[in-house]
Amino acid sequence: MRARDADVGGTSHDFEGNTVKKLGALLLWAWALACHAVQVVDDRGVAIDLPRPPQRVVTLLPSLTETVCELGACDRLVGVDNYSNWPAAVTRLPHVGGLDDANIERIVALKPDLVMLSASARALGRLESLGIPVMGLELKTLADVRRVLGKTGEVLGVAGAERVWERINAGVEAAARNLPQSLRGTSVYFEVSNGPYAASESSHIGEVLARVGAANVVPGRLGTVPKLNPEFVVRADPQVIMVAERDASTLPTRPGWSRIRAVREGRICAFTAAQGDIIVRPGPRLAESAQLMADCLQGRLRGRAP
Repeated sequence: MRARDADVGGTSHDFEGNTVKKLGALLLWAWALACHAVQVVDDRGVAIDLPRPPQRVVTLLPSLTETVCELGACDRLVGVDNYSNWPAAVTRLPHVGGLDDANIERIVALKPDLVMLSASARALGRLESLGIPVMGLELKTLADVRRVLGKTGEVLGVAGAERVWERINAGVEAAARNLPQSLRGTSVYFEVSNGPYAASESSHIGEVLARVGAANVVPGRLGTVPKLNPEFVVRADPQVIMVAERDASTLPTRPGWSRIRAVREGRICAFTAAQGDIIVRPGPRLAESAQLMADCLQGRLRGRAP
């Protein structure tokens, strides 16, 4: 019995020792991952060299804020732009301006080790001149969303960017499958803001509309979000209009717009501010955006004009 007891005791000790070693190795691996140097080339072609993945991040686009959070790094954000409001936790962070009016002094005071912003933002050069690492990114199309997810994962040193994209893509496909065949090819005018500025075929909104099965009346050759002559929309005569709730009531009063089929038949989807945020931001909520568009085409979107 003593021999057996000794054998059992020895086996238990070895098992515990091996477990401790494995845990130690895992902790060492996690530490190494957190401390390894990072080099990522941003969308300007500029190499971003950091001694380790950034732990204090400022984002100056809502879509970038949402991307960081979707990758599980929301806790690294120390400041966001004025329009970032999702997920809810970011509303409690310091808001430091936007694309053209970033508050440089406030950003510097936050001591970020990386600022993520549009490649065309005015603040980019100023922040670089102050020695703050910046990452300029361009987000206009679905391909941009996928690329920026990957680059954000790289610079943060986190995995899962491709899985996030696969989930987004699957969600868009699901919304498209749910649209009845009879509604495919419905002509749509999507107004981004009064002007009117519209989402063309080459914008991420236009690409999602196409994936869902709609026909955008604004061609991509005009640019991603062109300012249109209102008469263009009258001539295009879309079957459905998608517009912000705040602007929906003005459509029938615009010269000639009462003749547009969508206006005559009341097929106007008036998106709430929250719904509009989901749709206009090229980020991780694209699947929800696709579903909102599909709901609109099927006439069941809350807020649809009578």
